[in-house]
Amino acid sequence: MTLALETTDLKVEIRLASEWLAICELGRLLPGRGVAALLPDGGQIALFRDRAGRVYAIDNRDPFNGAAVLSRGLIGTHEGRAYVASPLLKQRFDLETGACLDDDTVSVPTYEVRTS
Repeated sequence: MTLALETTDLKVEIRLASEWLAICELGRLLPGRGVAALLPDGGQIALFRDRAGRVYAIDNRDPFNGAAVLSRGLIGTHEGRAYVASPLLKQRFDLETGACLDDDTVSVPTYEVRTS
């Protein structure tokens, strides 16, 4: 008799245009750490899971220098809102809106996220 392994882990998906794209299993995202994922068009996103379990997706490219490094940034909170600080120049980006907390003229694209 062969036993099939059953997974109860949810999938993390992001919205691209009018479609949802499965990225990874929720269990692969460690709270407080980021991970990069490639998109079908060759771009990259940075996925984050905060300690409360909420998942965020933003563009992985740091708009100040063009490097794809935001997934390696440090997660924190400012006035109750989650942000990631770029590992290079330390600018902070709101994980929900993409707005730069240190320069209100700069932002990064964000993506709608769901688990299913």
